Amino acid sequence: MVRVHAPDEWFAKGDTTTDGLRLELTGALVERVRRIGKLVVMDTDGPRLGLRFGMTGKIVVDGAMPIDHLLYDSPRHEPAWDRFGLEFDGGGAMVLRDPRRLGGVQLDPDEDRLGPDALSLTLGQLRKALAGSTVALKARLLDQRRVAGLGNLLVDEALWRAHLSPVREARSLDPKESARLHRNIRRTLTVLSERGGSHTGDLQPARVRGGCCPRTGEAAAPRAGRRPHHLLVPRTPRVTGTGDTPPTPTPNANSRDRKTRVRVIAHTPGSRPRPAAPPGTRAY
Repeated sequence: MVRVHAPDEWFAKGDTTTDGLRLELTGALVERVRRIGKLVVMDTDGPRLGLRFGMTGKIVVDGAMPIDHLLYDSPRHEPAWDRFGLEFDGGGAMVLRDPRRLGGVQLDPDEDRLGPDALSLTLGQLRKALAGSTVALKARLLDQRRVAGLGNLLVDEALWRAHLSPVREARSLDPKESARLHRNIRRTLTVLSERGGSHTGDLQPARVRGGCCPRTGEAAAPRAGRRPHHLLVPRTPRVTGTGDTPPTPTPNANSRDRKTRVRVIAHTPGSRPRPAAPPGTRAY
């Protein structure tokens, strides 16, 4: 790496600073790139570099984006949205572009704080993650310390396919229910990966704000923790139905009148206040 672009101090997480990024990475050799959960790790002959993308972060390599559309992204591009970048010997470049500054970069991230990766999650690991917990099932699955890689959209879909309420206690699942949940987590990851990932918004047609569950006709269930359910979540632990594959949604005449409150959490209690964006950054 011959040059490090790090203009945004907010984007440097933990004890990492923008000066530290430039000092530690300039001249370092990238040995491999890997992923655990939502964290991408670049192993170098110096420190490890952790990349997190949040809801709107995209990677740009030599001017090309492997994923050019995200559900919560803006179709515009502002130069100030390039929060972090690397230039390599020979002319290659990588940029992390994030309009809402929800991602971040960190030197030597603590990988031990993450649970098992969702793609390789075993039934035993899932049961261990849920055991003894009185928190809502959805909130437990979203806890990256328990299972790494599951997000809001994926968990909603997996729970709906498994006929499980997101608001019941995580510890309340019996062996058959936990096995069904494990099967549908793997199935949901496979199906949505083939369709480009849940972040592209290629989901069920009824999965919109104000929509109703195509299985029960009910509106979205209440929040689990601080995350809203957009729809497709049964209010009861088990509803009638035999197939794991979602049926074709049935239009609901009242769906347009339903209100779903959505709140963006800028930071968690105890975290450092969010500073103003660098000059040139605009909201969209």
